Amino acid sequence: MGVWLNKDDYLRDLKRVMLCFLIVYMAILVGTDQDFYSLLGVSKTASSREIRQAFKKLALKLHPDKNPNNPDAHSDFLKINRAYEVLKDEDLRKKYDKYGEKGLADNQGGQYESWNYYRYDFGIYDDDPEIITLDRREFDAAVNSGELWFVNFYSPGCSHCHDLAPTWRDFAKEVDGLLRIGAVNCGDDRMLCRMKGVNSYPSLFIFRSGMAAVKYHGDRSKESLVNFAMQHVRSTVTELWTGNFVNSIQTAFAAGIGWLITFCSKGRDCLTSQTRLRLSGMLDGLVNVGWMDCATQDNLCKSLDITTSTTAYFPPGATLNNKEKSGILFLNSLDAKEIYLEIMHNLPDFELLSANTLEDRLAHHRWLLFFHFGKNENSNDPELKKLKTLLKNEHIQVGKFDCSSAPDICRNLYVFQPCLAVFKGQGTKEFEIHHGKKILYDILAFAKESVNSHVTTLGPQNFPANDKEPWLVDFFAPWCPPCRALLPELRKASKHLYGQLKFGTLDCTVHEGLCNMYNIQAYPTTVVFNQSNIHEYEGHHSAEQILEFVEDLMNPSVISLTPTTFNELVKQRKHDEVWMVDFYSPWCHPCQVLMPEWKRMARTLTGLINVGSINCQQYHSFCSQENVRRYPEIRFFPPKSNKAYQYHSYNGWNRDAYSLRIWGLGFLPQASIDLTPQTFNEKVLQGKNHWVVDFYAPWCGPCQNFAPEFELLARMIKGKVKAGKVDCQAYAQTCQKAGIRAYPTVKFYPYERAKRNTWGEEIDSRDAKEITTLIYEKLENLQNHGKRNKDEL
Repeated sequence: MGVWLNKDDYLRDLKRVMLCFLIVYMAILVGTDQDFYSLLGVSKTASSREIRQAFKKLALKLHPDKNPNNPDAHSDFLKINRAYEVLKDEDLRKKYDKYGEKGLADNQGGQYESWNYYRYDFGIYDDDPEIITLDRREFDAAVNSGELWFVNFYSPGCSHCHDLAPTWRDFAKEVDGLLRIGAVNCGDDRMLCRMKGVNSYPSLFIFRSGMAAVKYHGDRSKESLVNFAMQHVRSTVTELWTGNFVNSIQTAFAAGIGWLITFCSKGRDCLTSQTRLRLSGMLDGLVNVGWMDCATQDNLCKSLDITTSTTAYFPPGATLNNKEKSGILFLNSLDAKEIYLEIMHNLPDFELLSANTLEDRLAHHRWLLFFHFGKNENSNDPELKKLKTLLKNEHIQVGKFDCSSAPDICRNLYVFQPCLAVFKGQGTKEFEIHHGKKILYDILAFAKESVNSHVTTLGPQNFPANDKEPWLVDFFAPWCPPCRALLPELRKASKHLYGQLKFGTLDCTVHEGLCNMYNIQAYPTTVVFNQSNIHEYEGHHSAEQILEFVEDLMNPSVISLTPTTFNELVKQRKHDEVWMVDFYSPWCHPCQVLMPEWKRMARTLTGLINVGSINCQQYHSFCSQENVRRYPEIRFFPPKSNKAYQYHSYNGWNRDAYSLRIWGLGFLPQASIDLTPQTFNEKVLQGKNHWVVDFYAPWCGPCQNFAPEFELLARMIKGKVKAGKVDCQAYAQTCQKAGIRAYPTVKFYPYERAKRNTWGEEIDSRDAKEITTLIYEKLENLQNHGKRNKDEL
């Protein structure tokens, strides 16, 4: 028997069913829309190497070449490929973390390679612990750390690179501890390779801070590579004998340096000359290496109670007489690496600073300080003991502090776990905590950068909330790779802006409340605080673009428009005014890429074209009224006329500063003068003005590109130098007489006291600012030359 429902019950039940259906549908959607980290099976803290390794593993398993019967193989692979393309790029990764996929362009990951490429060509050295794969962000810090580096610049598709790979791996194991072995994938880092002058693969270079890079030209055998590397390793082995023994030992001990000595007797093994050289290189600056021939120095060996071949480490202050061998370490191994590790473990630890003297010690010297809590965690990596020697020339002392002895001090420094920090010689006021890798070269680079820059670690006590001076604050999380990549760039920028802008970093994993107060939703978020004004930085992670951003804040080149100011300044502009306006939305990836280019373009157009931007997320209704249907929408508003509301939309493919500037200048009225053979002869060659002339041909592509730049030049030098153009297709004879052999050619014709250089001075540059600078320099020289002639008369 059925149950009758009234209308209200029916509608209520129908709503419940629809709600359940909607919940299930959304669950399905969410379940299928995995984030990029989940797709690759990595955490948000994953390094570039870990991301490459995870992607390679998936690529080999899911590639369509290996799954020909799976109709979804192509689409599935595109998903993981897109995830990899985004997460391997620091800037795209930051945008993805902040905005999700809507903050990205649609074209990442649309193409992929064959299965063989991922099997044999992709991530060649990712599984080799002795070889460090360097990217653009890490390279300079690594090779400038003070350690010796031998770097292999390779391309994945290069057969010679693959032929070298097994040898390079064996070589890296052979010299491990002597120098750092690196690799750079020029397929991923073309710009870095180009900057380093790499134009063939593989290219092998030696790098050390303070010296020019040295290219290897020998054969690619392991022996030849080792011999070449050893030429650049600092290694000195001293033969000790009666005449130099006491003085050599005492001099080293006085400097706090011990000796590793191998004593050689007949019939027993001692360290070979090659092993001694390797140990000298590995222990450079820490321990002197020597050897003694007990066959010729029998009395000296007996006085030391040495009766057979043996190797011993004598630390500073060790007793050398034959009755007492206090502190001497006898080594049974003949292997360089084993001896090296045993000596490193026995070298003294860093100085322990006490709570009572900490402030005073930090106020008078620059320090790299390791913080620990009871147990000394630094002993896990004996290589860190090299820090004291490698930072000596930087006048940085190295020490440690036990937070368990004075927890209040560490709490006030925002130190809640083992870490290290640089103190810049002003007590505990100016310091920066290290957030990079806990390996020697990374710590060295951090210490050298930090002491010479002006970045401060911030917390609640020193956060510049009400500071009258402007601050740039980087809100970050130490686990976030883009955050760590940004920190060295902030240090570079802080040196350029010292005295104008202060720099600080705030760890949001420690100071969550402060970050929530400023609505920080993604890392890194970089903000400039200028009293009550707050400006967020959205550009690339480079010091150059940070400097441009700050410069633009101090002297804005782009006017932020509202609906009201757009109507007042753009729609109701004066008859001779022109505008270029960017309609954008903050979440739009192409808009984010455009913004720094837009500001760069605006700076070059100051006084010629007004440049503005309007936020269509904030003023959505207004942008709809203006018929803005895509982002970014770039419009040029020409000189006002009696015609209806008029503008030109930019439809070009390139949105860089140069292309946009050329497009905008193309709408301006001509400022240069078109010259005929007659006017060229009368005004330029026989006239009484300085001239700069562009010789061009209408069919010439570079001439067409240069034309707007020449118009900009004409406006920049107006009143001091006249600008003219000669059409060499129409007036070929005039150009031939002027010595024109290529188009475009720019020539400067100066006028000086009734004398004219009728041949002209050719100018190689095609940049309006550069040409202006060159011309003004020439005019100043002419003026000074004229004054000298007048004085002589």
